[in-house]
Formats: sequence, C-alpha cells, structure tokens
Amino acid sequence: MITEGDTLVKIEGTLDEIRELVGDAKRTVRSVKSTGKKVAKAAKATKRKLSAWQRYIKNKSNHIKFKRGDKKGRLDLKKMSAAFKRSRKK
Repeated sequence: MITEGDTLVKIEGTLDEIRELVGDAKRTVRSVKSTGKKVAKAAKATKRKLSAWQRYIKNKSNHIKFKRGDKKGRLDLKKMSAAFKRSRKK
C-alpha cells in the first residue's frame, strides 16, 4: 500500500544484492530502536536526589512573589535565596 508521503525509488541490481541492501537497512533500524530503548531505560533508572535548594523551591509555601511592578506574580528569587540561607544558618 502506497500513501501520499511515500516516495518510490528505482533500485537496480541482482536479487542477492537487493536482499543484502534491504537486510542491512532492517538490521540497522532494529539496532537503533533497541539502543534507544536501552538508553531511555537507563535514564529512568538513574534518578538523582534533588539538592536542598531545589527541594526548597519545590515547596509552594516557600514561594515569595513580586507584589507590584513589571515582575508582579513572578518568583522573587533574590528574597527566596536570602530566606533559604537564613533557614540553613545554625
């Protein structure tokens, strides 16, 4: 079945040569797919621990936002950083 997006390419050669070409292509596609799956699986398995700052930022109760001006509603990272440093001080 040929769809609109498919393109036809004329291939010349003996049947053995064509089988060799097509077989190599199929093997390459298979190996690329399996390698991709392995990489994705490894990426999922190696999840690192978040840093203290990342955990602090993640907590919504720690969010300090600009109240007025151009940046109204955005996080005020400067004030959050100062609060984080104060909370870590012993």
